[in-house]
Amino acid sequence: MIRAYAPIAIATAVLACVPALFAGSPSMMTVVTAGLVFAAYAIAFNLIFGSTGQLFLCTGALAGIGGFGSAILSDRLGVPMVLSIGIAGAAASVVGGALSWVAVSRSLGTIFTGIVTLTFSLAFQNFVLGRGDLTGGENGLRISAGSDGVLDHQVAPYYVFLALVAVYLVLFRRIQRSRMGWAFRALRDDEVAAKLAGVAVARYRIYAGAIGSAMLGVAGAVFAHHRSFIGTTTYGFANVDIRVLVMVAFGGIGSLLGPILGATAFTALDEVLVDYAQLREVLYGVVSVVLFLGFRRGAAPTIVDSWNRRSSRWSVAKRADSAPEADSR
Repeated sequence: MIRAYAPIAIATAVLACVPALFAGSPSMMTVVTAGLVFAAYAIAFNLIFGSTGQLFLCTGALAGIGGFGSAILSDRLGVPMVLSIGIAGAAASVVGGALSWVAVSRSLGTIFTGIVTLTFSLAFQNFVLGRGDLTGGENGLRISAGSDGVLDHQVAPYYVFLALVAVYLVLFRRIQRSRMGWAFRALRDDEVAAKLAGVAVARYRIYAGAIGSAMLGVAGAVFAHHRSFIGTTTYGFANVDIRVLVMVAFGGIGSLLGPILGATAFTALDEVLVDYAQLREVLYGVVSVVLFLGFRRGAAPTIVDSWNRRSSRWSVAKRADSAPEADSR
């Protein structure tokens, strides 16, 4: 039991030390806090795609439902911020569950699920632009709820998102170790075999879509209140979906800490390439192609496995070389 959650405790403890390095730099605190936001997005996406193989290309749209929904509820209707975040997360959960239901009921594969969810993502962006009375349209939406609380400070928001990431990791691990996690792995590895084993494929895919989408909605809502301003690009496909997909693919699809590794690596890369926006987008595209063609399980797991195999061969060769010497003695 303790060993199962030890990686989460270690990763959280390491990340908790980061503000000590950048507390004196507001710009760097903004960068590392954004890194944790993307880590939360990546964990949620990993639950949907990494666990059940559903390629949701609407990560940003689901987070946007949380962000815009919570902002409208709190600022326009006077709903308390915490309650508005919960309601917005529930709304994202319903939408994500519905998308999973459509994919399952139509027997859509990974690619066609991606197309359907990408269409929804584009529709959401058009809604944000077209309903300027609700979303601010091209001018964006300013949010007053949370602007004078803990989310408005320099360091405190980092720990809020760190706590959210830790909760998401614990939830991911608990699901992995439950009957639901067994069903997720079964239908991800071989859907036909899972059906023969009695797994209710449709139900468990809808579960994954609904739970992961709720996580995205909550993270997007908290981020909106932290930023106090959201616009058309805040949850855009290029700004969110592509980055989250690359982060998960790099860190390891379906792995516990893969999203953390991917978010850390590409947050650092974004900072290095901050003055080369076009080069950064090209790089993300190239990395996406390379990862999915050459590293199906993710770059980090593939490199680790390759290193372990080489180490094993080296150990065997070393024992073989030392055997004649032992015999001669």
